Amino acid sequence: MRFIDQEEVARRLTYEVCIPIVSDAMIAFSKGESKQLLRSIIPLSDGRFFGIMPGALGSHAVFGAKLISVFHENFDRGVPSHQGLIVLFDPESGAPVCVVHAGEVTAIRTAAASAVATDALARKDARRLALLGYGGQAHTHARAISKVRALEAIVVWGRSLQRAHAFAERMQAELAVPVAAAETVKEAVLEADIICTLTSAVEPILRGEWVRPGTHVNLVGSSYAAPAEVDNDLVARSRFIADSREGVLQQGGEFLRAKAAGLVSDAHIVAEIGQVLMGEVEGRRSPEEITVYKSLGHIVQDLASAAALFSQPERP
Repeated sequence: MRFIDQEEVARRLTYEVCIPIVSDAMIAFSKGESKQLLRSIIPLSDGRFFGIMPGALGSHAVFGAKLISVFHENFDRGVPSHQGLIVLFDPESGAPVCVVHAGEVTAIRTAAASAVATDALARKDARRLALLGYGGQAHTHARAISKVRALEAIVVWGRSLQRAHAFAERMQAELAVPVAAAETVKEAVLEADIICTLTSAVEPILRGEWVRPGTHVNLVGSSYAAPAEVDNDLVARSRFIADSREGVLQQGGEFLRAKAAGLVSDAHIVAEIGQVLMGEVEGRRSPEEITVYKSLGHIVQDLASAAALFSQPERP
């Protein structure tokens, strides 16, 4: 059995490689070609979870599962919050053939999925990015979004202004784009064309009234039903696109809160991103429209990314 470690994933699963892989995976998912069950999440203690995500890329394609732990306090220890394994099984023999570092795949493919959605839904002239959060996903999202839009400025907000400044310095040096730290969420997003919410917030930190017309928002941080990073107003005002309709109806915290408040119905989820990518449903309809992409992250993204690494062994 082959093992693909974190270093190999980081080296080979570049955004140029991963963005088209995720795009194709989400199209296949919306076509019904791949299969998956909703993730099972076991709460362990405050801020600690264990998730199990099974799926298959097709009836005669690679199948497998991701076993992942999420320990939010790890960030303060300098340890990744997401850790685990992706196990690939051979579709012909049914044998396990490969184990892949899940934390690194998750970090890259999540940002790649937001880049896919941003490319499909953000205005073509979008140049200013706001990142809410300064953890690992903020780093990967800055890198990934810069692959689909010619960014002219990035603003980051986090609960520690000192850490936000440190993040800004690192990313400005890496991307050669001006990166500034904001003291408040409102300050961070007021001039943004693209917003990515990347926090472990339990209650909304972003208000719809702060988001200007024409903005695209990627909702990434909340991955199960209870937490929400944005308020009901933003959900209700937006053209709301899901990675998985079933997933958001069951586990999309922001959508479920707005629905419980009577502000939206299930029909407010106008499409899955795969439907937009294949041209089945229109994404952005006007320069003034606010678009939202709710990212829960799905095993088909992990399997497609891991399978690409496994199927093309690294050259010596």
